[in-house]
Amino acid sequence: MEFTTPIRITPLKQTIAYGDGLLFLGSCFADEVGGICKGLGFDAQVNPFGVLYNPSSIAMAIKRLYTGESFTQEDIVRVGNGYYCTFSHNTAFWRPSEEELLDTVNRELEKAHEHYLKAKWIVISLGTSCVFRNKATGDVVANCHKLPADQFDREFFTIEQSTHCLTELFRVNFDKQFIFTVSPLRHLKDGLHENQLSKASLLMAVNEVCERFDNAHYFPAYEILLDELRDYRFYKEDMVHPTDQAVRYIWDKFIDFAINPSEKPALQAASELKQMLHHKPLFPDSDAYRKFEQQRNQKLSELSQRFPKIVLGNL
Repeated sequence: MEFTTPIRITPLKQTIAYGDGLLFLGSCFADEVGGICKGLGFDAQVNPFGVLYNPSSIAMAIKRLYTGESFTQEDIVRVGNGYYCTFSHNTAFWRPSEEELLDTVNRELEKAHEHYLKAKWIVISLGTSCVFRNKATGDVVANCHKLPADQFDREFFTIEQSTHCLTELFRVNFDKQFIFTVSPLRHLKDGLHENQLSKASLLMAVNEVCERFDNAHYFPAYEILLDELRDYRFYKEDMVHPTDQAVRYIWDKFIDFAINPSEKPALQAASELKQMLHHKPLFPDSDAYRKFEQQRNQKLSELSQRFPKIVLGNL
């Protein structure tokens, strides 16, 4: 007897291995899964522009990563009370001066550009089909930065518009593998019915792209949470974000879908060492803790020799 509806997932033919460069872009779900991946020693970078939600902003972010074109004074927007940002970044990049903002975003861009050029895998988590256009420029913004609503037009992207944005990614990125996922995070501010329409539009767009391109793949994170888990206990108190347990469950499914099975011993070793590295002792001056440190350093040395492609600095 089964009490859930298991999602049947066919593993990728070409899979992710340690040493592959990975870039995670998109919604909070990209932060969650990308953070786990990076924390286990993969050569991964996560949301260099902050959290992004709509296909247009994600496509523009990838275009910027491809060209490496720096942000300039013209990109700066005054937000909040004495803070500055750009319409390409989320609120995490607010800075108290224009100089600090440009320094921060361009340093992040330079690192992300270098990482992007060598990355083999791009994992994109789409959050919503709802976009906001700046009335002054007509451009879709990644974030409204709490500016007055009358400065923006709210628009619902059609399947064709989302498909066009995602298709543009493949014009210059034919050498990379793309994994698309639709975020299971619910956008309740749009309304439950509108949220479902938004997700359905994204699912249709991604399906269209995956049928067109051999290097486009779909991972069903949305279906795993809504159909296989299908219980409010897997949502946090805000009834929007999945719990840590749900994210872990989906991550385990992602391993089976995308990670090379031969990497499982490395994953296990990295996970065990990570726990040791983040252990907080009750008695740091004790003999027991000194012995623990010796064991940890020995495991660190063994791991670097046994699995040299693990990025130890990410653990």
